[in-house]
Amino acid sequence: MQINGRIRTGALVTAGTLLLASCSGGGSGNGGGGGNGGKYSAKAGVNAAAPSSPATVPAGNAAAQVEAQYEKVVETVLPSVVRITTDSGEGSGVVYDTAGDIVTNAHVVAGARKIQVSAASGGRPLDASLVGAFAPDDIAVVKVSGGSLRPAAFGDSTKLKIGQMVLAMGNPLGLSGSVTQGIVSQLNREVSTKREGAFPGATIGDAIQTSAAINPGNSGGALVTMTGEVIGIPTAAASDPQMGGAAVGIGFATPSATVKSIAPQLIKDGKVTNSGRAALGVVVRTILDPNSLQQSAVGVVSVTKGSGAEKAGIRAGDLILAINGTPTPSQTELTEALAKLKPGDTAKVDVQGADGAKKTVNVTLGELPGS
Repeated sequence: MQINGRIRTGALVTAGTLLLASCSGGGSGNGGGGGNGGKYSAKAGVNAAAPSSPATVPAGNAAAQVEAQYEKVVETVLPSVVRITTDSGEGSGVVYDTAGDIVTNAHVVAGARKIQVSAASGGRPLDASLVGAFAPDDIAVVKVSGGSLRPAAFGDSTKLKIGQMVLAMGNPLGLSGSVTQGIVSQLNREVSTKREGAFPGATIGDAIQTSAAINPGNSGGALVTMTGEVIGIPTAAASDPQMGGAAVGIGFATPSATVKSIAPQLIKDGKVTNSGRAALGVVVRTILDPNSLQQSAVGVVSVTKGSGAEKAGIRAGDLILAINGTPTPSQTELTEALAKLKPGDTAKVDVQGADGAKKTVNVTLGELPGS
């Protein structure tokens, strides 16, 4: 299975374990399973207390109430979701504040020389400028002036529940102001998207998985709760090469907790000064096995002076084979392994030196430098 990383144009990224890695916070559980790992059990012969019966509501009235709530949420949030057009493609964005700052995905605006923003209801496009971008979390902020755009309310993604109803709003396939509905399918997914054009790729460690349809053009839009709060930015959709297209009902969003951490830093300084992401303190490249031409390890190109890697004795020319027992045959796997950790954590790193000798060292992790 693959993940459609650049939602604007339908480009694909390969997925190791469905690329469940670092694109970050939210939910409990681990990369592959999230939540409780997808396992449910009950002991035979044990009587579980029956759930209390909900109040009886006539079917017609219940449907009308849900429909009315959908309409209310769309009416409230959609004016805050914009269409972003660049000289290389298009995507979506969410108005962040009254100063004209708009949150989107970094891959939507990567390498763009011209950026324009249009309201969901149409009207004259507004010229926008890039405030800043942080590729590791696939978040960017652009700014417009002279418009009267309404900010959205960003909620707390750490309080999301699996099964909670959500709406995805954006501009899929150029259809402005489109809305789809679904549920939160899982939390704390690890999703990696690969390099494409000017965008180096991202690893989001706490992505929200949703069944709401995510299509090209949805990138940077809004994943919204039934209370009208934005709790995620749709970022990627899965596709299955064997099916010849999209894997229906499997989309991923960067959680609002990450947005609310990164966006204010970009707005204030134009860069990220506190990423909250763990780093070894090395520059690396993927090594290919000369016989099989398969990715086999990560080679250390250089080591940051004073970093945990340097203090642990890692040197340029070494190969990093695994982090805490997880093999790292490529930079993607290395990033995914680090995405599960925090600055200050100690990681066991399996290293092979230039002489072929292997060893395991303990590395105190630093923080990934900002943009």
